Amino acid sequence: MYDLTLIGIGTGNPDHVTFQGAKAIQAADLILIPRKGENKADLAGLREEIIAAVTDTPPQIAYFDIPKRRADDGYLRGVDEWHDAIALRWYEAISAHPKARNVALLIWGDPSLYDSSLRIASRLEPQPKTRVIPGITALQALTAAHAIPINDLGAPYVVTTGRRIREEGWPENASKVAVMLDGECSFQSLDMSEYDIWWGAYVGMKQQILIQGRLNEVAEEILANRAMHRAAHGWIMDIYLLKKRGI
Repeated sequence: MYDLTLIGIGTGNPDHVTFQGAKAIQAADLILIPRKGENKADLAGLREEIIAAVTDTPPQIAYFDIPKRRADDGYLRGVDEWHDAIALRWYEAISAHPKARNVALLIWGDPSLYDSSLRIASRLEPQPKTRVIPGITALQALTAAHAIPINDLGAPYVVTTGRRIREEGWPENASKVAVMLDGECSFQSLDMSEYDIWWGAYVGMKQQILIQGRLNEVAEEILANRAMHRAAHGWIMDIYLLKKRGI
């Protein structure tokens, strides 16, 4: 039987890896690395760079392909089936290395915030002992890059997804809303004249892009930059913080 360690590695900058994370990488017998297609090969490459940077003798690496997610039978059911499929890929990769006792995955950001690795790990049979190493999140990296606090004084903020912004609108009683996992720029569904935005892509990485201002004035700039850089890199990770004006 093996132990499983989910290691938060930040948002793509090797300097985000904590001493605790580096020690966990060094202690691993086997590290699983996902492959998401040829146009996203640099995501696997960044993980390989991190492993090489913190180890003298790198552990064994097992690659697995991320299956495609179905979108024809409802969002939640599609995600649930997708997680089952990924858990099977993990199991197959680990089973191919029966002598491994300390298995690890390097998780973008933090395994506990808007990441599904813990839910996927819970599907493994037999169930391994699972440990989480926290990492810098995209939300922390965004607010640090813009040099702003996430909350107003004494006021709540909400972390949500683009899908929920589109379907439900502005969350009640929130002065600020951080939006993650938004491939459709869902801020366009709001009355953009009412909001300020702090947007970032590849936050913390060398190609970091930051835009902030009144949403109705910078929305086109965000859309243009997002499309251009996604085409150039084959992928994009972005996140943004919205504040309703006058609150």
